[in-house]
Amino acid sequence: MLDIHFIKENKEKIKEVIKNRFIEGTDVGKVLELDKSRRKLIQEVELLNSQRKEAADKKDIERGRELKERHRKKELELAKIEVEYREEMYKIPNIVLDDVPVGDEKANKVLKKVGEIPKFGFTPRDHVEIGKSLDMIDIPRATKVSGSRFYYLKNDAVLLELALTQYVMDTLVKEGFTPVLPPVLIKKQITDGLGYWQAGGNENFYLISDFEIGGSEKGEPLPLYLIGTGEHAVVPMHLDEVLEAGELPKRYIALSANFRREAGSYGKDTHGILRVHQFDKLEMVSFVEPRDGGKELEKLLSLAENFVRALELPYRLVQLASSELSFPAATTIDIETWIPSQNKYRETHSISTTTDFQSRRLNIKYKKGNSAKCVHILNATAIAMPRIIIAILENHQQKDGSIKLPKVLHEYLGKDTIQRHK
Repeated sequence: MLDIHFIKENKEKIKEVIKNRFIEGTDVGKVLELDKSRRKLIQEVELLNSQRKEAADKKDIERGRELKERHRKKELELAKIEVEYREEMYKIPNIVLDDVPVGDEKANKVLKKVGEIPKFGFTPRDHVEIGKSLDMIDIPRATKVSGSRFYYLKNDAVLLELALTQYVMDTLVKEGFTPVLPPVLIKKQITDGLGYWQAGGNENFYLISDFEIGGSEKGEPLPLYLIGTGEHAVVPMHLDEVLEAGELPKRYIALSANFRREAGSYGKDTHGILRVHQFDKLEMVSFVEPRDGGKELEKLLSLAENFVRALELPYRLVQLASSELSFPAATTIDIETWIPSQNKYRETHSISTTTDFQSRRLNIKYKKGNSAKCVHILNATAIAMPRIIIAILENHQQKDGSIKLPKVLHEYLGKDTIQRHK
């Protein structure tokens, strides 16, 4: 959420941002009108409060009753307009950074390419064939049990995921990150605060509508939502908190299962385990002072790149254009890793800053001196399964059907090659 004073002073700039993001149904003028009305009502409520106190001091019972009724009606008006004001405020997206390309996905900017695309002296297989031949991936049985876009990892694929997890954890704990296993269910008010409901962003959340635990005060079940990525549960950890400046930067590395409906994506990437409903991921989240936001973005990007490089995978960096950004993001850089079976780079990592957009909605601040200000929040993929597993299997496959493992994983797996399972 943007600061209302910023909106007043930058009305035209915000209109331009909304246009460049291709977002419809957002009316900056309506927000400003609602703010004007609510401020007037706040003053009227405060005045009536003052007059009620005067009447009480003078023991003017009749006037006190009249003022109480007027006060009650004004408070109801204010409560109603506060709801409408918040709803309209929530429709305004984050301001994009100045270097973000304007346009749709065609305007995405390739920043650099790293590594050599593998040349095979044989006909390479895709990850489904490899997974079947090495008894590591079972899609048909998962389909029987759970439906389409689910999978079983088995044998060395499981050990590979665990090795990747331990490698990332070891690396980032040394970097000062706090490891976290977060809950995978969050309240609706949290999804509102994160800013993924607006602009159609709620379509990929799974709703658990009859969840009984942690119900309302009236004993009614509260709707909860399965997280789509680790930061959905880690960012709101500090909801309504004021951190000390000395605590910053505060960095987390979260391991979680993630769930996505993938609404609207049917017919796309249905082969294999590239686009699935459930997957594991390690996600980095940082809380920093505003002045350190740019430096932290560079750090998270560098860490993510180092993981891909260490896994000996060719990749490229892509800066997303304005319409491709998520609603809360001010800028996003994707790492796209080479997938031989598709003969193209595919997104495996996203590194973003939401500046103070989410922290204002979730009321996460830091104290410096006598004032409290909103922190800047950043998130970045460390490793996303199963896409990195796909990339390792396909890029490091050998003619004899084995997989040559990246050197960095040898100590975690106790071997340098994945052979056919016996």
